[in-house]
Amino acid sequence: MQTRLADFIKNSPQGQEADAILRSCVHCGFCLATCPTYQILGDELDSPRGRIYLMKQMLEGQPVTQKTQLHLDRCLTCRACETTCPSGVRYGALVDISRGMIEQQIKRDARSDVLRYTLRKILPNAPVFSLLLKAGQTVRPFLPASLKRKIPSKLGYAKTPWPAARHARKMLVLDGCVQPALAPNINAATARVLDRLGISLIKSVDAGCCGAVAFHLNAQQEGLDYMRRNIDAWWPFVERKEVEAIVVTASGCGVTVKEYGHFLQHDPVYAEKAAQISALAKDISEILLAEMENLERLLDGEHINASRTRLSFHSPCTLQHGMKIRGVVEKILNAAGFDLGIVPDAHLCCGSAGTYSILQPELSQQLLKNKIAALESCKTEQIATANIGCLMHLQGGTETSVRHWIELLDERLSCQEKARDLKAG
Repeated sequence: MQTRLADFIKNSPQGQEADAILRSCVHCGFCLATCPTYQILGDELDSPRGRIYLMKQMLEGQPVTQKTQLHLDRCLTCRACETTCPSGVRYGALVDISRGMIEQQIKRDARSDVLRYTLRKILPNAPVFSLLLKAGQTVRPFLPASLKRKIPSKLGYAKTPWPAARHARKMLVLDGCVQPALAPNINAATARVLDRLGISLIKSVDAGCCGAVAFHLNAQQEGLDYMRRNIDAWWPFVERKEVEAIVVTASGCGVTVKEYGHFLQHDPVYAEKAAQISALAKDISEILLAEMENLERLLDGEHINASRTRLSFHSPCTLQHGMKIRGVVEKILNAAGFDLGIVPDAHLCCGSAGTYSILQPELSQQLLKNKIAALESCKTEQIATANIGCLMHLQGGTETSVRHWIELLDERLSCQEKARDLKAG
């Protein structure tokens, strides 16, 4: 695609990046077939190709309107188009650049401004979010069903034991912002699984939100500050070579931490550190894949084959399209004795997409309905996923239990240990 970027951006680092991305697009239209919003709305401007056209106009200096903002707001940033694109167009990066520019040019209405400000001040603030969640759980029995589904009950979300750091091999874990309050067992289960493999999982108390919430609400400098804070919190461990990796159990956070090096590439203080942090960042599935031989030793095939559980796995967009991790979780779950159903249209987003389910509720609910229908078509006993946002969103649309897959693996390993103890006794 030929471009003629406007003078105000063409010589800036962002302008040069945007220009390269635009030039890589050949407008073939393959992305339309995998874009969730285009599938629902049927509007070319709600497809990656149409949005690229709008972004090109803006970057070339043409007037920006609220219509442009609306079409970019409707984008889930699921990045399914990147998986489909034969030309390797980095659509997600282009959207980040363009949304930041639009936010400076188009004023939102007061309601939208307040909602976005509230989200980025509450969600990344773990103590405040935890307090509000507890208040919501207290009044949950008295709420209408539509609101009740959005607030998890206290049952099933209790804290569970975290093994002591006793191994020479150590890895850091990102605790995150909402996950410790919503599902504290996820990271605890991860610590127990790794402990069985001879790896101690440790935390840095100074680390917090990965920065995705603020960044994708177009408060990009605020988001970068969260990233810098995490780098500062982790750097002493990295500098002293105390840890092998930074483990992330929420794929939405994982794809962000893996891109710290890109987001901060022009920061003279943090660029080099950010690149090293990104290189160390691993989704928990990547860690376990590397330890597969040791993991399989812990899994007793005789007991597993006698107790296979039918399961649907929802692969979050951030896992399969953002981090390009496909088939890994499924391989681990199969090895652990789970019988995975084949989910139709597994590449499509569930509609969670960070704060999208709050900001675009109608589109989000339609996507949720479609995704639940696809997952339940497998006639499975449980649904598993790899991201806290997807987990909570899916659970709000079904009576079927939705869990993080690492919790299921932890429980299976625990059952194996008990079976071996009984056999030995």
